Amino acid sequence: MPNSSDLYQLDLSSASFTKACGGPCSEGCVTLARIGDDAWAHGDSKRPDVEPLRFSTEELSVAGIDPTRFGLAL
Repeated sequence: MPNSSDLYQLDLSSASFTKACGGPCSEGCVTLARIGDDAWAHGDSKRPDVEPLRFSTEELSVAGIDPTRFGLAL
């Protein structure tokens, strides 16, 4: 599992973010992208200028975020 400083060293320029909406997407959606073997970037479509948070797969699971809801495979 990468540590948090390693996660923030990963380049997001080629990351492909997908959205998952809990309600009307006009209010904004959560975005998620795989950025490494055990690394994810989690953002907010309402605030695209804010750098996404980074998580390991284990941290994502503990946070209750399921990549399959975004159409992403573990």
